[in-house]
Amino acid sequence: MGAPFRLGWFGNLTAPEWRDGWSTDDALTWSDGRFYVEMVQAMERAGFDFMMLEDSLMVSDIYAGTAELELKHAVYAPKLDPVPVISMLAYATEHIGIVGTASTTFYPPYLLARAFSTLDHVTRGRVGWNVVTSSEDRAAQNFGMEKIPEHDRRYDVAGEFVDVVRKLWDSWAPDAIVADPVTGYYADHTKVAPIHHEGEFFTVRGPLNTPRGPQGRPVVCQAGASPKGREFAAKNADMLLTIPNGLDGMKEYRDDIRARAAAHGRDPDEIKVFFVVEPVVGRTDAEAWAKHEEYLGHAQRNYEFQMVNFAATMEIDFSVFDPDLPIPEDVTTNGHQGQFAIWKEAFGGKPIKEAAGAMRIGSIELVGSPATIADRMEEAMEHVGGDGFMFLSQPPSRAYIADITEGLCPELQRRGLIRTGFSHATFRENLRSF
Repeated sequence: MGAPFRLGWFGNLTAPEWRDGWSTDDALTWSDGRFYVEMVQAMERAGFDFMMLEDSLMVSDIYAGTAELELKHAVYAPKLDPVPVISMLAYATEHIGIVGTASTTFYPPYLLARAFSTLDHVTRGRVGWNVVTSSEDRAAQNFGMEKIPEHDRRYDVAGEFVDVVRKLWDSWAPDAIVADPVTGYYADHTKVAPIHHEGEFFTVRGPLNTPRGPQGRPVVCQAGASPKGREFAAKNADMLLTIPNGLDGMKEYRDDIRARAAAHGRDPDEIKVFFVVEPVVGRTDAEAWAKHEEYLGHAQRNYEFQMVNFAATMEIDFSVFDPDLPIPEDVTTNGHQGQFAIWKEAFGGKPIKEAAGAMRIGSIELVGSPATIADRMEEAMEHVGGDGFMFLSQPPSRAYIADITEGLCPELQRRGLIRTGFSHATFRENLRSF
């Protein structure tokens, strides 16, 4: 029996699947949040460690200069703000961690620190912050900017931003609240202090007017694939999500992050790396491969979806390229640079339309019965060294959620590979419990 690992779910607060004929009502009512409440409840029962709520701040029209395909496929819009939704999901669950995305390019540090400190309280210590620098000019233009800052500068800003936020979270001592009926003091003023931060990008006095949360500092998540992103993550993150190609790429990434963390004086075991996968589960291997072939049969739809996805995150209009040729070698991006390199490698020099139409996002291919996929996941973790997987479904559906939570997860639990319960109160404690 292999060593246990963790599971997370990469969630998009967008419209669920509407094209399969089974979930039309969800596609029209999802914005009241109840679809996602039932989704996170199913994950908690199934042994997931957390659900991560992705975010973006624009209606993209990069591809061909129009938002037509973006809105046709509901890739990045419409979308709910994850920060208020966290409270709703936490109120409906007891143990699972909930990670919300918020951008260091657009949030002021004080506002973000206060929001996530508040969430740490109302979730009883189960919140995480997914740190993103954002990569889209269209998002920047919603905040009074002409374009997004240069890639490495965004990480320089993010580094100071995280430093400020942590100082604010620490501006209340753990024992600052005394609630002493004898002296009449509610909080000890000697244990609440300004931070007086004056840096290159931010000047923040502090302290927070929100008391220290149950975790002290919410769990910090990050996705860093470029060299700058890896260094930032190794210094700051408690957990990472990433999509390197294949087992050797997964191992290289995890080993590199752990080595960088050690160089920063951190215990590498404090950082958990989650590899993004998109399993296709059937009762039998044949049934799963039939589902996979059905997906490949929608090549044009898949191609359009991936082109909108790439255009939004890479800030590259793929409509100007010949779809029957590979991605030109001289194409660069100010967006997700490391991820762009990974996608180009995954395309393998194939024509854009062929590669994108057949592409499923994930570090390794997982297609088969619960037993077959469990074998593959167990082997992967043994090769890589551990930590866990983050499942992705774009868009989600009740059928796919059931395939995972009622089909695959029970098999993983029977093998002792994922948790069957939560032994600690807070997200960070559970994340580091094995």
